[in-house]
Amino acid sequence: MQVLTRPPSGFPALVLNADFRPLSYFPLSLWPWEEVVKAVWQDRVDVVATYDKVVRSPSLEMQLPSVVCLKSYVDQDRKPAFTRFNVFLRDGFACQYCGEPGTSQDLTFDHVIPRSRGGRTTWQNIVAACGPCNLKKGGRTPGQAQMPLRRTAHQPSAWQLQQAGRRFPPHFLHQSWLDYLYWDIELEP
Repeated sequence: MQVLTRPPSGFPALVLNADFRPLSYFPLSLWPWEEVVKAVWQDRVDVVATYDKVVRSPSLEMQLPSVVCLKSYVDQDRKPAFTRFNVFLRDGFACQYCGEPGTSQDLTFDHVIPRSRGGRTTWQNIVAACGPCNLKKGGRTPGQAQMPLRRTAHQPSAWQLQQAGRRFPPHFLHQSWLDYLYWDIELEP
């Protein structure tokens, strides 16, 4: 991971909840500068840190925020949406049969109990699987295919997904964001 001392392209701002924790780790809660300026103007956020870049209008001059904090707390205890990305995040972007890591592009959904046998598309019946394992398992259960699951499929809490997201830091971070993010970061020279 690279820590940037110059602003990243597009001047995104890290968005923190009212408790000064990021709204999301993966993907990292970033807003484009245009959205941040609008939120500042609407008094929905407090500016915590800024870039050196200034934007101007006929009646206003403002340094672009690099970190903002919401004025109202957003409850993070809601149930996470059942999405392909969230299933892969829950499963650590790894096949739950062979353990091989993958990406969103090469992982597939696998129904633990196949749909042909009444299996449903739910948190408790879907796991991430690489293509070869998904084909090998086919329309059988893991027991029938002699392919035990590494972890039982379950519905994660929002907190569990946040924790899982912390295992995947982005490729770059701006220096002004470091005080609010909790990864083991090695500064590059």
